[in-house]
This record gives sequence, structure tokens and C-alpha cells, in this order.
Amino acid sequence: MQSRVKLRSFLRVMRIGGIALLGAVGTGTAAQEAPSQTVITAARYIDVLSGKTVEHPAIFVGADGRITNIADARTVRWGSDVKHIDLGGKTLLPGLIDMHVHLDGPADIGGYRGLEFTDSFWGMTAVKNANDMLNAGFTTVRNVGSGDRNDIGLKQAIDSGYATGPRIVPAGYALGATGGHCDSTFLPPSLEKKDGKEEGIGDSPDELRYQVRRQRKYGAEVIKVCATGGVFSRNTEPGQLQVPENELRAIADEAHQWGLRVAAHAHGAAGIRAAIAAGIDTIEHASLVDDEGIRMAVARKQPVWFAMDIYNTEYTQAEGSKNGVLEDNLRKDREIAQIQRDNFRKAHRAGVRMVFASDAGVMPHGEVGKQFRVMVEYGMTPIQAIQAATKNAAEALGREKDVGAIAVGRYADIVAVDGDPLANVRELESVDAVVKGGVLVKGE
Repeated sequence: MQSRVKLRSFLRVMRIGGIALLGAVGTGTAAQEAPSQTVITAARYIDVLSGKTVEHPAIFVGADGRITNIADARTVRWGSDVKHIDLGGKTLLPGLIDMHVHLDGPADIGGYRGLEFTDSFWGMTAVKNANDMLNAGFTTVRNVGSGDRNDIGLKQAIDSGYATGPRIVPAGYALGATGGHCDSTFLPPSLEKKDGKEEGIGDSPDELRYQVRRQRKYGAEVIKVCATGGVFSRNTEPGQLQVPENELRAIADEAHQWGLRVAAHAHGAAGIRAAIAAGIDTIEHASLVDDEGIRMAVARKQPVWFAMDIYNTEYTQAEGSKNGVLEDNLRKDREIAQIQRDNFRKAHRAGVRMVFASDAGVMPHGEVGKQFRVMVEYGMTPIQAIQAATKNAAEALGREKDVGAIAVGRYADIVAVDGDPLANVRELESVDAVVKGGVLVKGE
């Protein structure tokens, strides 16, 4: 017994020491490579906090990648030791935020075609998908569920400089009920796990509280739960309530105790109402929301946000069959697509708080900017659609001090386009330059 205690103590010291050493080396390397200051100039930038356009900005960035000052480029001067990123006549916006992605889900592999590949294949695809999202202007993403904690591993690789991609808020495994949307539903019993439930699955408040703790323990920064059935699972219907309110409340209470927010996959009206009543922070999809669900979302004192993916059905209906998606899944997709778009308009008109959410993985990651057009077609102004992917998303993440606006103290995560996205939001379908933390990662 004593030897085991000594071994644990030794490993703890080595672990803490190793982390400290890695942190010191990383800090030293960054200090050597980064300039003391960078300045970014362009014709104008959109201040999403005020909704106004500011002409001739000079955005100064410190060595830590955060904005230190915003001045008028026509009057301010800087020394030769300041790195200058000149984006000419372009319009700048904050780096975009997608609140619902699956980085380890290639959109062109559907249904049983996934069985063609080995387990580690999916984590490898996540590297390209993350890079595609960054090049599309999304400098922050919330990954709401992955296999093998691929999102956590990729976040660590990006943060350590081994891969290129956006800032990732990972969930690890999504939580759900046995046989529900977040469980494995495509295989026969002979091929299922023999020694207990799949990772993330629970069927009581205590089991789901444990799953919250387990995901957080291994690196989750948000908790995802599937409250209802879904479109692209087997043997579930989108309207089905699968995790009742008392279990959703246990998840929300446990996560909030640990300082984590919760996203609930909820297509059906009953599941949406249960999630709102339980204190869930964001409602994913919200396809079949009813008037009572909208009323509850507007009235709740603790903010609740709708994350409605209203573009991707254009891709799934056009390409899904070719990609191997089963006809039953495409049937469900067709049945709810227009209802979801109409409810997006209704919820927005009623004053529900909204964030940008694409469900990338169902659609290609590099094409998520196409959703802005649909958001405007279904009731938002261009600035409201942009704010959903910037200031609103940052607030929903609880990271207003880091991302979501071009403002002093926040990371210099910036995208640039040639035209005026306030006049034509489709400018965001193909951005011309991307800056992450003051470093130009796309563009001249």
C-alpha cells in the first residue's frame, strides 16, 4: 500500500513538473518568434458591438495576440520594429464563430460507408476539416460531440502548434439515452459493446451526472446532450423526447457547478421545452419548436440561445444519396427542413437570442459561410446574421473577453472581404484574408 502511495506521489510530481517545464519552453519560444507588436490596417472594420462601420482602422496587437489599441491609420505612426499587415481596401470583421460543428465528420461519407474506414481515420480527417473552417473565416468553433475525443486531441494539437485550425471549444463525447440519437444505433447487438454502455450514455440523473464529470475530466469545455431523436441516426424520430426534464436538469446543474455550459440537441417541441425548463444554455436545431417553446426562450431570465442550422439541407438533399446517406435519414431531413426555416423566422421575430450554427460535418466544413444568405432570407438583417456569428456566439460561450469583436483586450481574430457584407452578406461565403491572434493565416 505504502509503495503505491509513493508511486502516485512520484507520478504527480513528475506530471506537475512536466507541465511546468512545457509551459516555460512554450512561452520562451513564442517570445523569441513573435514581434513585440503588430499593426493591421484596412479601409474599414465593422464594430459588431455597435453595428457601425469604422473607417481607416489601425489595429495594434501585442505579442500575446490580443488587441492593445485601435487608432486612426491616417494620423497614427508606428516604428520599423512593428510588423505591418496591410489589408488595403478590404472590410474587416471579427473572426467568425460556429457554435455547432463536428470536425471529425466528413460530409461526403454517410450511412454504412463509414465502416470502410479504421477507427483512427476520423481523427485524421478532423485536421483538414479544421483547416477548411479556418480558411472560411471561422476562427472559433464549438465542437458538439466527437468519437474518441478527437476534438480534444485536435484542440491540443492546434494549441501546441502541431496543426492549423480555429480555436476549439470541445465537448468530447455527447451524452444521451440508451438507443437515442447520441447512442450507436446502426449496428446489430452482436457488434455492439459487450461490457456496458457506450461512452456518454446514461439512463438516470446519477448516470448522466457521472458522464458530465467524466467528459470534463478528460478535457471537455462544453457538455452536449441529445434530448430528442435526430435526423441522421437510425431508429429515432426528431420529435421524440428521449431525455426527460429531470435528467436534463441533472446534467445542467452538474455542468454549471463545474463552470461548463450545456448544449441540447433538441428537434422536437417537447424536448425543447424540457431543455429550456431544465436550464440548458443553447438549444441545437430547434426545428419543431412551438409557440410555448418560443415564449419560454424569450421569457427565461437566464439567457438561452437557439442554434439553428438552416442551410445544410441544401447540401444533404443534393448530395446525400451519393454520399451513402440512407433514404430514411433523407426522408426525415426533407420533412423538417422547411419547418425549421419557418420557425427560425418566427423565433427571431419573437426576440429569441440566436447564434450561428451550421452542423458542419453534415455539410462540408469549408462551405459553412453559405448559411448567412439563408439567415437573411429568413428574417435577419446582414448585421444581425453577422452578430449571431460574433458577439452573440461569444456571449453564449461566456468568452466575451476573448473573441467575438474587434475590441481592445480580445484576440486579434479578424477576417477580411473585398466588398461590404452589410450590403451583401454573401461576401462571407468566400473570405479573402484571415488573421488569428495577430498572425495572417490566409491572404497576402
